[in-house]
Amino acid sequence: MSKPAILVLRPLLVDARQSELEATYEVHRLDTAPDPDALLREVAPRIAAVVTDGHKGLTAAQIDGLPALRLVASSSAGLEGIDRAALRARGIPLTNPAPALADEVADVAMMLLLAAWKNLPALERHVRSGDWADGEFPLGRALRGRTLGILGLGTIGTAIARRAEAFGLEIAYTTRHPKDVPYPHEPDLVRLAERSDILMVVVPGGAETKNMVSTAVLAALGPEGVLVNVARGSVVDEPALIEALEAGRLGGAGLDVMWNEPQPDPRLTRLPNVVLTPHIGSATRDTRDAMSKMVLDNIAAHFAGTPLLSPV
Repeated sequence: MSKPAILVLRPLLVDARQSELEATYEVHRLDTAPDPDALLREVAPRIAAVVTDGHKGLTAAQIDGLPALRLVASSSAGLEGIDRAALRARGIPLTNPAPALADEVADVAMMLLLAAWKNLPALERHVRSGDWADGEFPLGRALRGRTLGILGLGTIGTAIARRAEAFGLEIAYTTRHPKDVPYPHEPDLVRLAERSDILMVVVPGGAETKNMVSTAVLAALGPEGVLVNVARGSVVDEPALIEALEAGRLGGAGLDVMWNEPQPDPRLTRLPNVVLTPHIGSATRDTRDAMSKMVLDNIAAHFAGTPLLSPV
């Protein structure tokens, strides 16, 4: 019996898992093909599954050109480059490895939250510069009892909420529809920002969420507020964010994602009230392996006719 044919637009994050994929299925690597168009013409009629990620994506035209396609497995939690409407129109399921990376991203989110709220960059400068010898650093703000507003309460957002509760934070959230959770649902993002001391961004990127965190949202968060983004840079209106931080209309920010990665706006990197990390939300060996394994497990479940592990 022939192996199912799989088209790879972006290989798995761990080489050993990619080798496992290639040993199990008939794999065609579009990313390394000398002539991708010729490869597609040859194999398109029998491709049953596609492996890609949110950056490489999968367009409606590509989906239309794969008549036997039955599954798309993303190796990233982000799905912004994948045409989900085209998949839904054909009833093709989409999976991502969000459960495998939720805890890691939530840990990074809390690291940024704490560092931005406690003004870690300024604290470190105070010690390294020698200023400590000339006087104590000004008193900071307690975290317990503050409100964390979460924009997007999916798998990752829920993991963040659990951690935030342990720090004594009150939780509120914005999603399209209320969830069965013990936190108040605020359908309007501006109102969520108004009631929050810290706003955590965890929604997917893409056209639907572009610049969702707008000038109005930042103004509602206010001069004492902190923004944390572990989602995609596109969700935040970055020029508006920079202007608000420069003018003191926003207290601070903790950002794992930015508009122009890996060369962020110099105005952003110069700001003293911002904590920056280089898009490391899921960047551990353990998590990347777990993400790659979840892609394999979803593909295996599909061809075995059993429920998918992590359908989107």
